[in-house]
Amino acid sequence: MSVRLQQSDQIETPVTTHEHGSVLEISLDRPAKRNAVSREMAILIDEALTEIEESPHLRVGVLTSSCPGVFSAGADLAYVARQESHLLSTPHGGFAGAVRRRRTKPLIAAVDGLALAGGFEIVLSADLVVASETSEFGLPEVSRGIIAAGGGVLRLTRWLPPAVALDVILTGRRLTAGECANFGLVSRLTAPALARDVALELAHQLASAPPAAVTASLQLAQATHYDVADEDWDLCVRLAEGAKNSSTAVRAARAFLESTSPDIGNESGKHG
Repeated sequence: MSVRLQQSDQIETPVTTHEHGSVLEISLDRPAKRNAVSREMAILIDEALTEIEESPHLRVGVLTSSCPGVFSAGADLAYVARQESHLLSTPHGGFAGAVRRRRTKPLIAAVDGLALAGGFEIVLSADLVVASETSEFGLPEVSRGIIAAGGGVLRLTRWLPPAVALDVILTGRRLTAGECANFGLVSRLTAPALARDVALELAHQLASAPPAAVTASLQLAQATHYDVADEDWDLCVRLAEGAKNSSTAVRAARAFLESTSPDIGNESGKHG
């Protein structure tokens, strides 16, 4: 069961969905905040992913962004400053309604721009990633006194060589789409502005295959390679709680909110 928005919560519609036959496109649509995840966005992503799982005619999901140059900048730091970051998670999906969800149908992330902090963690939770050559990925949480607790640390250390993963996690340096493709994080690299089209094309290819075979193959791959065990999530939660509730993390979030820096890397949410 997903979390439903109450009437009083429907202030914005930060996520829209579009059916393309048996493919459901889930588009992040909060451009004023660089698609930083709000409570409303997390709930709507959760509902869309639930729809894919429960609908007999939907076979594949595609996560896209309507914000030029940005997939998602992470969490809305206003929640971190108010110590309300727990509102950005749902019971079945975790952060953004996505990162801890158990899925039986493929999910593709289409990235055409920056995917930072929690935005990168959403990407890492997908099964396949299509990215344009100009896209960049990063986990800058440590610089804000918190950790990438939405699967960033857990998943990146499984995908990348240990030294590279730690370099990204501990320094916050960004990975280019080309680097991610070389390391196997990005399955298909595209020209700028074509990630969505290529991702939808890939989704239709997956949707045309026998569904039982796709589901079985996906579950086997998840179990043997990139699924995160519950005990690892539990450890992550315990360590993250101490960091995010520290006075340093709260001050950093508040300082950011008072800043007018135009740098997208500093204009985004940094929590996962």
